[in-house]
Amino acid sequence: MPFVIDNSVVCGWFLANQSTDYTEAIARRLLDDGAIAPGLWPLELANVLRTACKRGAMIASQAREVAEQIAALPIAVDAQPPATQAILALALRYDLSSYDAAYLELALRLQLPIATQDTALAEAAMAAGVGMVR
Repeated sequence: MPFVIDNSVVCGWFLANQSTDYTEAIARRLLDDGAIAPGLWPLELANVLRTACKRGAMIASQAREVAEQIAALPIAVDAQPPATQAILALALRYDLSSYDAAYLELALRLQLPIATQDTALAEAAMAAGVGMVR
């Protein structure tokens, strides 16, 4: 079954300090099930890569290679922008950033579990009834 994937998991695939057994398990599951991310995800990913370059964790050519590798993975980007009111309501209800609320909104709309390493988002997914990918 496909799932909503959060940038915190994807970052674990190329940043050693964010890699966990969970990110590795999700990487394996992704190949069989595929995933979907909200429209803001490419922006988040690009920002993480840029920050990694600025901090010296990788050079620009490595960041471009990571971006190409991730683009080849079975991760669809949702084309339907969520309503601001929906994001705000979820952010306020579950005390999430608007960015995390976008992942939750997508999971709720598609009735899919979320793969995340973010504790607040994981708790919100459980409370909202979509659950976590294990």
